[in-house]
Amino acid sequence: MRQPIDRGRLLTVSEAAERLGTGVRFVRRLIAERRIAFVKLGSHVRIAEGDLDAFVTAGRVEPMTASQVWRGLRELA
Repeated sequence: MRQPIDRGRLLTVSEAAERLGTGVRFVRRLIAERRIAFVKLGSHVRIAEGDLDAFVTAGRVEPMTASQVWRGLRELA
């Protein structure tokens, strides 16, 4: 039998939406499109805190310095 991975507390869809600062509809779309990991408990859907954090981290875009911006613009010309 596989050992469960502890990813923290399980959040409801509305709790996940609140943590993301979005609407419930957005979180439900992420679930429907399988863009975020979730747990199905009967008819209830839950998202582990760790999976929500991983989703946010995966979408993180690092800032660029001014010299990197200018270098990119020169390459386009």
